[in-house]
Amino acid sequence: MGIFLEVVLPIISVFAIGYGLQKWRNLDVKSASAITIYIFIPFLVFQAFYNEDFSGEFSMIVLVNFILLFATIIITKLFAWFNKWDRGEESGMILSTAFMNAGNYGAPIILFALGEEAFTYAILFMAVQTIIMNVFGVYYASRGGYEFRYAIYAVFKMPATYAIIAALSLNFLDIQLHSRVIEMVDFMAAVALPLMMVVLGMQLANISFEQFETGKVVLGTVIKLVLMPVVAFICVLLLPIPELLGKVFIIQASMPAAATTTMFALEFRSRPDLVSSVTLVTTLLSIVTLSVLLVFLI
Repeated sequence: MGIFLEVVLPIISVFAIGYGLQKWRNLDVKSASAITIYIFIPFLVFQAFYNEDFSGEFSMIVLVNFILLFATIIITKLFAWFNKWDRGEESGMILSTAFMNAGNYGAPIILFALGEEAFTYAILFMAVQTIIMNVFGVYYASRGGYEFRYAIYAVFKMPATYAIIAALSLNFLDIQLHSRVIEMVDFMAAVALPLMMVVLGMQLANISFEQFETGKVVLGTVIKLVLMPVVAFICVLLLPIPELLGKVFIIQASMPAAATTTMFALEFRSRPDLVSSVTLVTTLLSIVTLSVLLVFLI
């Protein structure tokens, strides 16, 4: 109960504020999300990459992101083959299970539970996950050649991509920015996290579905909240991963489905009801699963 009250409840409370605000005022979530994506997240990502001492940790973050991605895709494709799902069903399930809410949810949980050093790892994980989701998420939502090119274009349309490039360049060239610039970056980055959390609550308030496919929702929830943490735990056991980073991987792998995938599913008509259902159910159930998981990790 202590973990729930000290770590999970404060995060859920911020989500609830966004949820309640959206139900009350019915605001334009796309505009709020755009402000977050195009203004504040680039500062948060720049801060993380500019200050990061790159060594084996970053390459390990990239590797584990891809392991989690392809493990989920393989597992989902096996279920698709066994159940004789059509391409649309398979794509909807992959969208529901392959991408986690590493930013709005995972990063604040890790900050509250493990501290500032782990939070830096969480932001780097989020940045890599965002790029992967923009490419593979759009691909599986569309499943077409033109749209895959659009996915690549979407990555380079995101300001966070250029924030990463700029931060990496300054980092590797050992160029020190003026203290006032650093203060401005830190100021803007500090706004990103609470805003992301409020926007997630607003996005959850807008989720709706007409058909609730119980079997697929249960399966997607098990893959997302049970099997993926197990895959992450196996990675931590088998790979030379520092203890703190390993905990970050396990927590991030335990996150519910990313709300962004719902937008992809709506845009490309890739089973949006199914994707929305899994997103909502995994987000609600993660309150319990994360509380239990954190008892063992902290």
